[in-house]
Amino acid sequence: MVWPLDTRFALLLSISVAAAVLVDRLAKKRRGTSLPLPPGPKPLPVVGNVLSLDSKEPWNTYAEWGAVYGDLIYARFLNQDVIIINSEKIAKELLEKRSNNYSDRPFIATREPFGWTFNFGLTPYGDEWRLCRRLIHQTFRADASLSFRPMQIRKAHQLLNNLLDDPINYVAHFQTYGASIGMSTVYDYDAAPRDDPLVEIVNRALVLGIKVMTPERAVLLSAFPFLARLPSWFPGATIKRDAVLSCKYIAEMIERPYEYVQKSMAEGTAAPSLVSEILKRMEHEENDRVDQLEKALKQTSSTAFAAAAETTSSALLFFILAMVLNPDLQQRAHAEIDAVVDAGRLPNFDDRPSLPYIEGIVRETMRWQPVIPMGAPHATTNSDVYEGYFIPKGAMIIPNAWAMSRDESVYPNGSKFKPDRWLDEDGKLTNAEPPVFTFGFGRRICPGRYTADASIWAGIASILATFEFSKAKDAQGKDIDFVPTFSSGVGRHPDPFPCSIVPRSTRLSAEKLAQLIRTSA
Repeated sequence: MVWPLDTRFALLLSISVAAAVLVDRLAKKRRGTSLPLPPGPKPLPVVGNVLSLDSKEPWNTYAEWGAVYGDLIYARFLNQDVIIINSEKIAKELLEKRSNNYSDRPFIATREPFGWTFNFGLTPYGDEWRLCRRLIHQTFRADASLSFRPMQIRKAHQLLNNLLDDPINYVAHFQTYGASIGMSTVYDYDAAPRDDPLVEIVNRALVLGIKVMTPERAVLLSAFPFLARLPSWFPGATIKRDAVLSCKYIAEMIERPYEYVQKSMAEGTAAPSLVSEILKRMEHEENDRVDQLEKALKQTSSTAFAAAAETTSSALLFFILAMVLNPDLQQRAHAEIDAVVDAGRLPNFDDRPSLPYIEGIVRETMRWQPVIPMGAPHATTNSDVYEGYFIPKGAMIIPNAWAMSRDESVYPNGSKFKPDRWLDEDGKLTNAEPPVFTFGFGRRICPGRYTADASIWAGIASILATFEFSKAKDAQGKDIDFVPTFSSGVGRHPDPFPCSIVPRSTRLSAEKLAQLIRTSA
């Protein structure tokens, strides 16, 4: 007997629905609860929701899901439970108020093959992480970070000098600025203003790992772990070849600056720094304790300066992009600086409270384009229940900072760069909380956030005091229009774009401004 097509379709649909119900019941039984998981897109067999992701910019996919399913979403990557948080409120409720259960890190398959075990920010929650956190807190806590301010201003002035001499290579100058601040705080290494060999090492070391250290990019290696064991010469073994290179560069990034401090200490020329202070302590420790401390110190120091190099330079690139796309905003910024800062000097941190519009630009830069759109993923230590939804033990928790930055209830017209959103009618800063989601949540919040904030402010204030930005012009004198493109991985930054960077000449002649910049640097 041959059943009619519509009957067969109805039968197939009924079987599919029954199978789905059975699978759901079995899953609930396995979880030991009848509570529902948070809503989310229907996962496919085996692969889950992996094929639905924008692999380059998954935060966009998560934001789109949020528009359909809400701010707390369940998805599955292969056999990994995933909870996406698109709301800052929910992120604080879970990752901060319940931090004892949400401070772990999930397994990221690319971490070890690419040599990123050095990054203690990705280390599972436990004694190893606590030791690293204690070491870094001593140097980067709020009051201790104040001691870096003279150095940060000096590095900002070196940045100005580089932009004055060679504006075309602005990307390299921002990379040098971020890396040199990180290396100064961690190793007391005074990087050369340009083409410093240790700065080049860190830039080279990070480029491969940043692209693959996200959970979404690591899925391929999770599904096919044999790819990491293929010989590097094997056809198509791109992952293996990149991993070998990454490990080589990372090892150099960790050891070379560390050896610099050891040599300086042996010669009696070392100044106080994170590494030198801990090395002095280690002289009085037992041998087994020394090994443990040295490992933690290398993890802490390399993580700190690598993070500073990547995030600071990316934030400044987004700032320049905002200025080029919104040239009208510069006039108000220039006017505020001119009213507060004397013509014969450059801004310093004492001026910060008197420059609310510049503060608005700093905050808006970090909100408008979060340099780490999803932060580092968290993981649950135990199962949990939130608002009637079940959150499984071992679930990967992704706080989608990108979606938080576009929350229309908090940031109306969120895709637009609007420093005024941080100011009241009198031009003073509002009581609104700065975009802290850019630094993470709970116990895993970025320990270097105070130093990073100060570095970004010093760079932005110094640049606005001395330069104007606009679109580059072609041979006929017409603006060169462009559509921004972005490179992404763990972090995100704009690709190089055509722009004009010229000295301001409102209060000082070009010659006197150049002299001020050079003498300050």
